[in-house]
Amino acid sequence: MISDKTILEWNEQFNNADSSEIISYFLHYFKDKIAFSSSMGPEDQVITHMISQIDNSAKIFTLDTGRLFPETYDLMDRTSKKYKVNIKVYFPDANEVEEMVAKKGINLFYDSIENRKECCNIRKIKPLLRATQGLDAWITGLRREQAVTRKNLQWIERDENNHLLKINPLAHWTEEDVWDYIKQNNIPVNPLHKKGFASIGCQPCTRAIAKGEDVRAGRWWWENPDTKECGLHKR
Repeated sequence: MISDKTILEWNEQFNNADSSEIISYFLHYFKDKIAFSSSMGPEDQVITHMISQIDNSAKIFTLDTGRLFPETYDLMDRTSKKYKVNIKVYFPDANEVEEMVAKKGINLFYDSIENRKECCNIRKIKPLLRATQGLDAWITGLRREQAVTRKNLQWIERDENNHLLKINPLAHWTEEDVWDYIKQNNIPVNPLHKKGFASIGCQPCTRAIAKGEDVRAGRWWWENPDTKECGLHKR
């Protein structure tokens, strides 16, 4: 088990490091015990590009909730072909989804936060547990600037919920940094971004945002900002 002292030392070591340097270090350190979790967002596309330059055999996975936008599926296909990476897809348990929908309705998440969290748990959290089984660490595209729930994000954190280390190589990046890198490297992104969709998740839980709104404002927009996490990155 990695000690708190080591985590602190790593955060100090990589405080001024390039993001690709952080990714390279931990891919080699953990070998087959680390994976990158992609939701196909801009940050994740940046990291996929970096990984492909370092080791395109590294483990990459995504969660298909069954309620994603068609554009997201197209992007999965384009990305795997462009970078010659194998993006493993994890699905929710069909029986659990059927039981939940039969009991609470197809769009239960609009009725209460509890219902929304139950839906996220079945469609995202449980598949994540399967995806990370046997791993020691996972890489994410989280940034401090994204939400109030992420303002204290560190490069390397202990993920108590999933019993893993969480590596956040873009923690300090701004939104401008992300899009500049995407343009410079001709990285494919979801075309919905050009239509005002800043953060893209499940189709019924995502809307376009207005100019000046927070980047996560379009996710679960009917909830307060401090509840707007699906549980994958509960803090």
